[in-house]
Amino acid sequence: MTTETNAVRQEIAPTAFSMMRPFYWSVRRELWEHRSIYIAPLAAAAVFLFGFVISLISLPHRMRDILALDPSKQREAIAMPYDVVAGLIMVITLVVGFFYCLEALYGERRDRGILFWKSMPVSDLTTVLAKASIPILGLQLLAFTITFVTQMIMLLLSSAVLAVNGISVATLWTRLSLFSISALLLYHLVALHGIWWAPIYSWLLLVSSWARRVPILWAVLPPLAIGVAEKVAFNTTYFGTWLGNRFSGGTDVLGDISSNFPIEPMAHVHWGRYLTLPGLWGGLIFAAVFLFAAARMRRYRQPI
Repeated sequence: MTTETNAVRQEIAPTAFSMMRPFYWSVRRELWEHRSIYIAPLAAAAVFLFGFVISLISLPHRMRDILALDPSKQREAIAMPYDVVAGLIMVITLVVGFFYCLEALYGERRDRGILFWKSMPVSDLTTVLAKASIPILGLQLLAFTITFVTQMIMLLLSSAVLAVNGISVATLWTRLSLFSISALLLYHLVALHGIWWAPIYSWLLLVSSWARRVPILWAVLPPLAIGVAEKVAFNTTYFGTWLGNRFSGGTDVLGDISSNFPIEPMAHVHWGRYLTLPGLWGGLIFAAVFLFAAARMRRYRQPI
């Protein structure tokens, strides 16, 4: 019995590895071909750091003014540049993800590179899933890593400047709570901009696999037409409201984080509540349908 069990395990392990290997190399291919995935957020972080270093000249004076404020005001004032760089990298990541999805399948048909990649032993579904994993998870983890490293550099530089000027750095570290901010940022990126936006990214990939010209128009015009048609026919805005909630996440995903963030960064982050949201699983079902359709479209669509 033991011999048979070991034989089955030996068969399963290579099979699982051989199934993941094409996916792994497909993801690496996306990183090789689309360097804007990491260059854009890195460039944004570098530009912000340059400006932050210049602002360190006036940091001792500003810190003395901050120490005279209430504790809650101190946290807001100290965290402001750290929140700004997180928001900047977040916006850059969203823009990169949007245009990456539109280009991912359309570009390989336009430059006829699809003829080469179809000769590789990688299925269309594996290719599409690898492309979808970039905006849904890869970009979010990359944005989090770049933001965390940037914020840590900012914190260390600020501490050094304050120490040289004889100002205690204890308030800076205690009021900032960098690791709590990072945990909240990771939740925001993965829960909202990643998983919650999965149907949006999947729709863009489907359009990218189908459109022959200007995929951005085909991505925007159908939802816009549906919203206008609903308004004209029924004088309602249910579709527009649903779409707006899908983009923003609303209180379903973010809760009332924004109103309590300066004092209690992690007080209202509930993964358990998030995972029970009907909108989450409904969106993932739509995402699966769009990705399956994109894979089928890639199989039969001819180069442009």
